[in-house]
Amino acid sequence: MRETAPVRGHLPDENPGFVGRRTELERISAALAEHRLVTVTGVGGVGKTRLALRAAHRAAGLYPDGAWWTDLAQLDGDRLLVALVADSVDLSDHTPGMAATGLCHRLADDRLLLVLDSCEHLAEPCARLVAELLAAAPGLTVLTTSRRPLGVDGEQVVALDPLPPAGVDALELLRGAAGEEFTAAGPAGEICVRLEGIPLALELAAAQIRIQGAEAVRDQLGTRFDAPPSARFDLLAHTERVWPSRHQTLRAAIGWSHELSAPLERLLWARLSVFRGPFDLASATAVCIGGPLNRATLPGALDGLVRASVVRPPDAAGRLRMLDTIRAYGATWLDRTGETAAVADRHAAHFRGLARRGEADWHGARQLRWYRTVDAHHTDLRLALDRLLRTDPDAALDLIGSVAFAWSCRGRLREARDGLEQALLLSGERGRTRARALWALGVTLVLQGEFGPAQDVSEQCAREARFAEHTVHRDRPGDLTLDAAALAGLLALTTGRPMAAHVVVGHVLDAARGGPADSAARLRCHLVRVFALTGLGRLGEARERALALRDLCEELDEHWTRTALEYQLSLTGLLEGDPARAAGHARAMLEGTRGLGASLGVALGLDVLATALAAAGDGERAADVSGTGEAYWRSTGQARRGLPGLRALHEKYTDTARATLGEPAYEEIFVRALTGLPQDGLERALGDPRHA
Repeated sequence: MRETAPVRGHLPDENPGFVGRRTELERISAALAEHRLVTVTGVGGVGKTRLALRAAHRAAGLYPDGAWWTDLAQLDGDRLLVALVADSVDLSDHTPGMAATGLCHRLADDRLLLVLDSCEHLAEPCARLVAELLAAAPGLTVLTTSRRPLGVDGEQVVALDPLPPAGVDALELLRGAAGEEFTAAGPAGEICVRLEGIPLALELAAAQIRIQGAEAVRDQLGTRFDAPPSARFDLLAHTERVWPSRHQTLRAAIGWSHELSAPLERLLWARLSVFRGPFDLASATAVCIGGPLNRATLPGALDGLVRASVVRPPDAAGRLRMLDTIRAYGATWLDRTGETAAVADRHAAHFRGLARRGEADWHGARQLRWYRTVDAHHTDLRLALDRLLRTDPDAALDLIGSVAFAWSCRGRLREARDGLEQALLLSGERGRTRARALWALGVTLVLQGEFGPAQDVSEQCAREARFAEHTVHRDRPGDLTLDAAALAGLLALTTGRPMAAHVVVGHVLDAARGGPADSAARLRCHLVRVFALTGLGRLGEARERALALRDLCEELDEHWTRTALEYQLSLTGLLEGDPARAAGHARAMLEGTRGLGASLGVALGLDVLATALAAAGDGERAADVSGTGEAYWRSTGQARRGLPGLRALHEKYTDTARATLGEPAYEEIFVRALTGLPQDGLERALGDPRHA
């Protein structure tokens, strides 16, 4: 854990098994103080990630805008490189255009440390991106880990060797991982020497010590490592290049661990290599069963891999993970068995099914659970989408159409738009699947402020909905038509046309059977109608409908629509001259959007709360909340915006607060909130007494 006070940024928790590396840590600290790009190099398994993480935790307090971590091992190619880095620095970029431009803008005025872990397989695109970011952001420092330098001008390389094999650190690592006390003169000391102090190899040996004892492990390593190269499990050797001897040692150690695994464990190891992110038992079972691996035998094989340290133990949520070096070894075995394509197809089918189940559960009590599941499996959903775009574009359209709305709510608009546009281009699928994807793309474009393209997509969505439903719902609109109307209404609202929004959703709701609880599409149309009534000045009617819908959402345990209704009720309170009521609804909205991790929603909620506080004459809190809101707006990559009615009210009451409080005092509070921790500002806005 960090020894300094909390700062901006995000770093994973440190591995409690870290030992030694004092000299290397000092070298990295000194390099970071003098250079803007520092790369830690070394062979696989030598501990680059662990060392960089420790160094980042130590240095985080020196950067006013924090230290931020990006794990690049989850990427197969560079297509989503910028999106992943942007996501890692909390840039929920809602603007169109080149992603790198938005990222450069996000970092331009910041003083922060950006850590890019595992760059070796993306060395050239990483080098280009880092060079562009360093040129655009004078206060940026970048720390990378890679098996080779990036080759960017000004790069300072810190080469990481294994732990001294006969030293105390290697023995201490083995002791901690095995949970036993050893002396350097015994078998443990010989194991450290045999494995040349390579941390990953020592961890694998420690797992076997827990099972067999140190003497047996020492003897096995002696037998294998004294054998000729052909007997050293040199499966990853490449004839076209000469590998360093230490890399051969690591491959031999992994191969030895592989041989000691039971046949079913080896098969599962190979098949699990298809996962790029964390996985749970259910996902492993769905993707990896087949042949002797079945629902009865797989859990035992998985437990064996955890005991052998091939798979990391489950976290608090039951998710497991495989280190990239070990995953790569398993992928090589999978390729040798000829199962690579088949397992990749099962992986894609599983995550397509997960996306479809989630879409079905969106309307109801499991909405929040599914939303978080999609977030947890984001890496593998992207991997599945990429696979299906190559092998089955119709299935890809189905997957992205199911998950894109959740991605957009989470702020991943670029990824949602990119996936939707690719799938719509490649797929010839007509009907429900295409209509749903067009609706999701239209929402994404509206949130990006791309109103012209959104209008075109909205019209396409309406036509596709009619095509899909004309034989099924001849006498009434179905959910696809309702969603097409909701999209058209959303576009009308955001472009200042509340009457058009009211007409379009009112037309389909009057013709449809059933109430708002019957489907997510009906609920969305009712939501648009409430906002349209507000825009038309029919405030009493809007408030009455909104309260009824909110009660319904509470019964359904529906979160997304409920937060939007709290926003509308806050706006209604302002328009009716009741700032206290408006502030209460704004705080309720903020609680909901925080739970959803929706940066845009938090920014909108802070704006309406700041407006309510200013209207109530509380200029100091209004300035504080407004400064925090500006910080959240910057995280979305765009200037402040919102419904036209709120923008006018915000400007009016902010000007009043500035005049009452005095421009210098207002600006001081605003800037202090803007440059402080956004999460602390949000807690103050919500009235947490710890932050009062």
